[in-house]
Amino acid sequence: MEENKNSTPPEAPAASSVPAARPAPAPRAAPSFDGPRGPRPERNGQRRGRFSGPRPPRVCPFCTQKVKYIDYKAGDQLRRYLTDHGKIKARRKIGTCAKHQRRLALAIKRARHVALLPFTTESTRGE
Repeated sequence: MEENKNSTPPEAPAASSVPAARPAPAPRAAPSFDGPRGPRPERNGQRRGRFSGPRPPRVCPFCTQKVKYIDYKAGDQLRRYLTDHGKIKARRKIGTCAKHQRRLALAIKRARHVALLPFTTESTRGE
């Protein structure tokens, strides 16, 4: 057998400019939360504890009464929407829509300006 000295070794197939596709990752099983008390029970979207059951849809109190203007002179009604320290309560706590929350904040600020509502409580002022 005579070898040909002029022959070149067989070339590897040319690498294409497109990278090789990665195989799809295998689907993971849900992690098991086996703690010291054992596996967690399946809840299927239900809440647990004292407030079990679906939440009722929160509706804006001003929209249900079809209020067009929140009167800043009604200080007793506006006081409901203030915390103990005199801050305006958040939308998610009261349930107001964005439009009425803006109008409520404006009415509270006007009532504070004409001294119908306090800016802060007496306990935070140190009196």
